[in-house]
Amino acid sequence: MSQKIADEIDRRILRELAADARITNNELAERVGLSASACLRRLRRLEETGIIRGYAAIIDPIVEGWTMTAIASIRLSRQHDDEIRMFEEAVKDWDEVIECQLVTGARDYVLTVMSAGLDHYERFIKDKIAKLKCVDTIETSFVMNTIKARRS
Repeated sequence: MSQKIADEIDRRILRELAADARITNNELAERVGLSASACLRRLRRLEETGIIRGYAAIIDPIVEGWTMTAIASIRLSRQHDDEIRMFEEAVKDWDEVIECQLVTGARDYVLTVMSAGLDHYERFIKDKIAKLKCVDTIETSFVMNTIKARRS
């Protein structure tokens, strides 16, 4: 299926949903200047073509006991398929990792890691990341404050 945003109305629909995915179709239609039925047709097309990939609740990390965010930059010892697979499969099972990106530059991966504090993060590094034989270096920065977090 083709992923195409038809026009500015589609963009407005996406902006409104990004701000509040629980908005009713009637309210969404009013905000973007469409009838409810026309808005629903566009919304279904955006879902069917994969432009809208899903809807999610954003949970406060503190509820889960996560009070600290770290950005971990990882360099693998080699960029061979077996090591890449080993690292990526391990990351998928770690609850602390909320995002993992393969990146260009001096590092191979950047992880966003949530933890319950410095002790928990240290255990995460020692018990999980450092035990992977494919990991060469780990460099961590701690998030002091989030200025902007886009959810879409």
